[in-house]
Amino acid sequence: MGKRIGMEASIAVAETVALCDVDVIAAYPITPQTHIVEHLSEIVADGELDAEFIPVESEHSAMSSCVGSSAAGARTFTATASQGLVLMHEINYIASALRLPIVMCVVDRSLSGPISIWNDHSDIMSERDTGWIQTFAENAQEAVDLTLHSFRVAEDLGVLLPVTFNLDGFILSHMIEPVILPEREEVERYLPNYEPKIRLDVDQPLTMGPVGVPAIYTEAKFAQEMALRDALPVIEKAWDEFEELFGRRYHPIETYRLEGADVALVTMGSIGETAMTYVDQARDAGIKVGLIRIRLWRPFPKKAFLEATKGIKGLAIVDRCASLGGVGGPVALELKGALYNQDHRPRVVEFQVGLGGRDVPVQDFDRMVQSTLAVIAGGPLPEPRFLQVRE
Repeated sequence: MGKRIGMEASIAVAETVALCDVDVIAAYPITPQTHIVEHLSEIVADGELDAEFIPVESEHSAMSSCVGSSAAGARTFTATASQGLVLMHEINYIASALRLPIVMCVVDRSLSGPISIWNDHSDIMSERDTGWIQTFAENAQEAVDLTLHSFRVAEDLGVLLPVTFNLDGFILSHMIEPVILPEREEVERYLPNYEPKIRLDVDQPLTMGPVGVPAIYTEAKFAQEMALRDALPVIEKAWDEFEELFGRRYHPIETYRLEGADVALVTMGSIGETAMTYVDQARDAGIKVGLIRIRLWRPFPKKAFLEATKGIKGLAIVDRCASLGGVGGPVALELKGALYNQDHRPRVVEFQVGLGGRDVPVQDFDRMVQSTLAVIAGGPLPEPRFLQVRE
């Protein structure tokens, strides 16, 4: 077991990527992700990691390079945020359709305009349908652990899909926290050498990504959908193996003090730790509230989510992204869809908070829970709303 040390979360991710012995890193700097690839470039330049570091001219080129290197059989990593992620958007669909096990860290940041370098989830929500496996970290240790988990899952021969792991920009990425970095021997035990099923080879030519005429396109998308769904047991098994080796346990849906709760807050990312602080205070005050934290966003773990909501009367769903002109935030829409055909389902109250990096203090969680308690007591169901708009 490695030593417990203080380290910025971004640097810890970079150090862990290096321990995974990646072959290719292709990246373009963008706030607040830059520290990850900047530190990796230093590790490569200093000869501590035998890898190709490709300094490209844009994020579109970064993902294009990753597609090429992964198709050639290289263990491949990149990182980005915000406008950089949406510039990759076109190629992200191609990476998943080609079943390439690229690993990408997204340091979540709001999208322009107005220009904002601060955190929310609008960038990754724009990518939720690209066919990538997607997980969320709440703190630096989880970011380290999900780095290892991402490579383990992506390269499993029963999966072979790209993986994004997310950490909140600045709130987490630039925070110095105590972390335990794994020893190289532990990484080698958890992450076997990657041997691709197929790879680009000039001596054995093959075609990747040909035109999909109408006669085959539906079947291709169905196969991609099934591959993503079938990845769920592998994702869970990789977390089982991680617990056996490192002693820390992860689940697709994680709960906190949910026993006997009438209301459950639902969160993703670092905001969950503030929510836990609120739940402790509220429980001490006699308020029956608990917390549901979404660790795995794609493939969505519907069964685990429905199990967590059994007996809950009201859900206060926290969205860190506005779906402009729609009927609610993306997380709330997803969860309401999952609940729709259930005979006994909780009332759902939606909140869009923390946009553009605005702080979400404990008091805001209390406002959400009080609003939800009023609804389950028979009050009117409010429209999905921006909780923090200044009047």
